[in-house]
This record gives sequence, structure tokens and C-alpha cells, in this order.
Amino acid sequence: MTEKTDKIKSDNPSANAEKQRRFRERQREAGKKLVRGYVSPEAMACYDEIRDKTGWSDSEVLSNSLRVLFAAYKCGQIKLLNEWLKDHKR
Repeated sequence: MTEKTDKIKSDNPSANAEKQRRFRERQREAGKKLVRGYVSPEAMACYDEIRDKTGWSDSEVLSNSLRVLFAAYKCGQIKLLNEWLKDHKR
């Protein structure tokens, strides 16, 4: 690296950490909770309902939800899945 790029990086090494901290605070203030990403309270309620009904762990919920989504995609049923979710306010 050149001296100029070394100087830029060493001026404020915690700038990225500060940005991440502010982002996490904004997400918490918006009522979102960190699961595998920030989710809204409504999405968290759905997530908790799935875990309660199935007894699945976090990784099992993610894996199985991706399987359902992929199966709907492969069968051309994404529109049907979206309509069901809207009808059931999910």
C-alpha cells in the first residue's frame, strides 16, 4: 500500500465499528430484533409461532423455510404462497 492509503486507514480505525453500532441501535429503536438479520416485531411473532409449533431450532427453521420457498418456486407456486401469506396476514 502507499503511504496515503495507510494514513487513511490508520486515521480512524474504529469508524466502521461506530457505523455498525449506530446501525444496530437504529434497528433496536425501530423495534426490530436480531435473529439472522434484523426482523420486524410481526416477523418475530411468526418466527416464534413456527418454533413453538414445530420445536425446530433456529437453523432448522431457516433450512425448512428455504425448502418450502424453493419448492414453491420450482412448482410455479410463488404467487399462491404470497396470496396465502397475505390472506393470513403473515
